[in-house]
Amino acid sequence: MSAMLLVAIPVLGRPHRAATIAASVHDNTTLPHRLVFVCTEGDDDQIRACVEALGDDDGVLFIDAGHTGEYARKINLAFQAGDEPFVFLGADDLEFQPGWDVAALEVADQTGAGVVGTNDQANSAVIAGLHSTHSLVRRSYIDECGGFVRGEGSVYFEGYSHQFVDNELVATAMARGCYAHAHRSRVIHLHPLWRTAPMDGTYERALADGATDRLLFESRRGLWENGARVV
Repeated sequence: MSAMLLVAIPVLGRPHRAATIAASVHDNTTLPHRLVFVCTEGDDDQIRACVEALGDDDGVLFIDAGHTGEYARKINLAFQAGDEPFVFLGADDLEFQPGWDVAALEVADQTGAGVVGTNDQANSAVIAGLHSTHSLVRRSYIDECGGFVRGEGSVYFEGYSHQFVDNELVATAMARGCYAHAHRSRVIHLHPLWRTAPMDGTYERALADGATDRLLFESRRGLWENGARVV
């Protein structure tokens, strides 16, 4: 059976996590799926670890280094390089729980939502169903509507340094009436903010421009609050 689910995992500077996240995906995903790592050119230890974790290099994609919005660009590349009807927007600091995919797809089937949030068991807004840091997206929704206004064919807006890409995806989908939350789809987010992961260079880089990213998010709010709804 061909894969119906693509799990996209952008990575940077954490080769020790490659085998762990690959095992977490494969051991806890019930449906036919394909795992893709998206690496940065020149991050050689990471690239080798990803190839070893997959057993080949067919599932390793690359972007060039040194640009704003690297995480968003990696997700967009993985999405555009695949054809699976559903794509999970992952990271290497997650712990997938058994049946996470079935629970998320059930909500997608029941609601027809283009963006389905998962439960990271960490962020209070996520636990309440008001946000999602790592979501499942429907390919047809992204192709036809885009993950952001005027972003047809792309999941994330690449103008952010790192933060708030998920906020804009979710807020836009909510404004369009295209969001649903899968409370029983548990994908634990390990992060220094929750004291479940140690700080490292990758987290420091991701957190560095948070204030600037927040200002950009607020400046773009009118895009989804004014006329973003899908009829």
